[in-house]
Amino acid sequence: MIAVLKPGTTEQQIENLSNWLRSQGLDVHISRGSVHTVIGLVGDTSKIDEELVESLAIVDSVKRISEPFKSANRKFHPDDSVISVGNTTVGGKDFTIMAGPCSVESEEQVMEIAKAVKAAGATMLRGGAFKPRTSPYDFQGLKADGIEILLKAKKETGLPIVTEIMNANHLSLFEEVDVIQVGARNMQNFELLKELGRTRKPILLKRGLANTLKELLMSAEYIMAGGNENVILCERGIRTFETYTRNTLDLSAVPLLHELSHLPVIVDPSHATGVARLVKPMAMAAVACGANGLMIEVHNDPDHALCDGAQSLTPDAFAQVSAAVAKVRGALEESK
Repeated sequence: MIAVLKPGTTEQQIENLSNWLRSQGLDVHISRGSVHTVIGLVGDTSKIDEELVESLAIVDSVKRISEPFKSANRKFHPDDSVISVGNTTVGGKDFTIMAGPCSVESEEQVMEIAKAVKAAGATMLRGGAFKPRTSPYDFQGLKADGIEILLKAKKETGLPIVTEIMNANHLSLFEEVDVIQVGARNMQNFELLKELGRTRKPILLKRGLANTLKELLMSAEYIMAGGNENVILCERGIRTFETYTRNTLDLSAVPLLHELSHLPVIVDPSHATGVARLVKPMAMAAVACGANGLMIEVHNDPDHALCDGAQSLTPDAFAQVSAAVAKVRGALEESK
């Protein structure tokens, strides 16, 4: 249930109403928009007299949210959420480009890539320290040493870092990580999501390989229900019967997620296609359909990468993608 308050409602009136609603055993979330303030209620709202609340002088309207995801729902929070990450933000008018290697292989490799992607326009450095691999014999990442290397690159370049967590037991290693990524395979690892909900770090939540948008939003709800509202959604392709690409990039997800939710949405064209030459057109298309950012894999020597070299761009190719994305964004601004 949400209660939309009338313009001009004072902070004291909002506080009085919120305290009364909390006394009914409900969790209260307050969203202050440009015109209206919305009070969102989570819990058993069946005992709340909807007509009574709507009759209050400060209440404009009361609506029940039929969807099972509440905190992630745009009705709950009409304005776009903007997530602060270090010296930058994700969402709103800002555009985010997270770039870097699929896996951290060495300090020299990460430093070289970090400097190159920053020069080309990246706003965050992504890199895998813990790597979930289909085969148990493939490179699994440098783990804690990989995070230390990423932190050194952050200190050198100033870029906030994004890296994936595999197990809640590793949370202590992520204290200085700026954005914790939940990979596609862990999108429905609900115990992990609950633990991340107890943190206040930004969480990048990737859509599962065969999951619906509703399931993605319900996973976001797990994190937000724990009190962490700093969630970034990521469309990274879903598994279909197509074999020419690694996955099928579902760009329709971007405008649909914007309709359903206030959370920022980014797109990962690298994992979606698995083919380096397809990253540029898919990145441009992602911008055109309203993505708040991109996650792109970049490697200084893709032919000898320990992980996903086929989908990784060289630094020069990444610079071309970044320039093309800037042109698309410019064209969109002119068309407004």
